[in-house]
Amino acid sequence: MTHRPDRRGFDSLEQELVERESQRLYRRRRLLQSPQQPALHCDGRELLGFCSNDYLGLANHPRVVESLQRAASRYGVGGGASHLVIGHSEPHHALEEALAAFTGRERVLLFSSGYMANTGVITALLDKRDAVFEDRLNHASLIDGGLLSGARFKRYLHNDVDSLRQRLNASSVQRKLVVTDGVFSMDGDLAPLPELAQLCQQQGAWLMVDDAHGFGVLGETGGGCAEYFGLGSDQLPVLVGTLGKGFGTAGAFVAGSATLIETLIQQARSYIYTTSMPPAVAAATLESLQLLKEEGWRRTHLAQLIARFRAGALALGLRLMDSTTPIQPILVGDAGQALALSQRLETAGVLVSAIRPPTVPRGTARLRVTLSASHSEQDVDRLLEALAKVTKEQGVGGE
Repeated sequence: MTHRPDRRGFDSLEQELVERESQRLYRRRRLLQSPQQPALHCDGRELLGFCSNDYLGLANHPRVVESLQRAASRYGVGGGASHLVIGHSEPHHALEEALAAFTGRERVLLFSSGYMANTGVITALLDKRDAVFEDRLNHASLIDGGLLSGARFKRYLHNDVDSLRQRLNASSVQRKLVVTDGVFSMDGDLAPLPELAQLCQQQGAWLMVDDAHGFGVLGETGGGCAEYFGLGSDQLPVLVGTLGKGFGTAGAFVAGSATLIETLIQQARSYIYTTSMPPAVAAATLESLQLLKEEGWRRTHLAQLIARFRAGALALGLRLMDSTTPIQPILVGDAGQALALSQRLETAGVLVSAIRPPTVPRGTARLRVTLSASHSEQDVDRLLEALAKVTKEQGVGGE
């Protein structure tokens, strides 16, 4: 007698997918057939892209590409093993030392992704005797890390220092870790880090900041939120950054004291039990870091593009959010309408992602425009022209 696989579970999954699509919340992958750059070849079409996090335009920079190629010729492609076995190569070590100097911290530890860095740090530092306090709009990786740690999980109102203070005052646990994004990935606004740092020092809590979207963009030399606000390691003891955005490569890092880094080496499961990033990527990132420091014009140009876009979008009557960063969301509200606007823009040759629940709260679906130093003023003007046309057709914005 043969037994057929029980499909009941998969049938229910299929129904859930149908429901998601009917709610206009279904996600689809695109096929990119060109490098990360404004002029994209995507799904067989030529499009002007405004949805990449390559803020400084370094992902396809010739010097970065050449550095990766040279290192691949010398070190091969794969890392081969975890850092603690035999996967810690010279480029990894050199990049950690360069990033430590760049951030003004004692040491840096590389991770294979930002998600792994965030979950690894929180779960290494906390257990059920402790508590973690997170901004309500934190990135999913920070939320997941807090839940996985087993610590008492508290969320405070977005960028509300008084809300955090109330929760800290009500807690009497052994260790308290306050966790926030530096630049919030879907809103583009900044956390009030000086006030948070002062409160944490008063309360004896640690402050952890995921500055994935700040590095390269904020600060005189691109040092991110810590440089922008002038926060040292005493005020901001746990600093996380990713390399796949402003740096234009891949991976992530944690910067802090020698004690912090040694603790993570010994206890962060997402560091211990995974293969290291390809050594050639680390070498390419070293070159990217040099460009980030040398070419301040990229940040200057990017700031000019941000101002140009905001002025034009506000003149169209579009609902922008409080952001001075390359992340410029246009608040729409309804998920279906946001998706329709994104599709109409694509028809006009402009690619802008529609961000919908559960990535953002219900009723706050949006178009997430992201700008890059590789965009031109003409690119921004073309985006504004397309927005003027499609929003008028859809009845969004207006004088």
